[in-house]
Amino acid sequence: MLKTLEELILLARERKVNPIKGSYTNKLLTDKLLAKEKVSEEINELFEAVNNNSNTIHEAADVLYHLIIYLESNNIKIEEIMKELSSRSK
Repeated sequence: MLKTLEELILLARERKVNPIKGSYTNKLLTDKLLAKEKVSEEINELFEAVNNNSNTIHEAADVLYHLIIYLESNNIKIEEIMKELSSRSK
């Protein structure tokens, strides 16, 4: 299950090193303002989907994708986030 998230993180990191022309992921990685706007937009779409009890899985997937790309574009490593979360567990 978490393999898909790992693959997405690796894809983002690979695209940073080896960009692919025309790639949406690369566009987000290089345009931090766009990446930020997309995270905000997708979160709001998820809120709306939850309120309407429709399309929640699709919207949640969009949030995760855009958040991971946003984090990577700003050199915020998921490993560091996981370490922080781990330190909070009792």
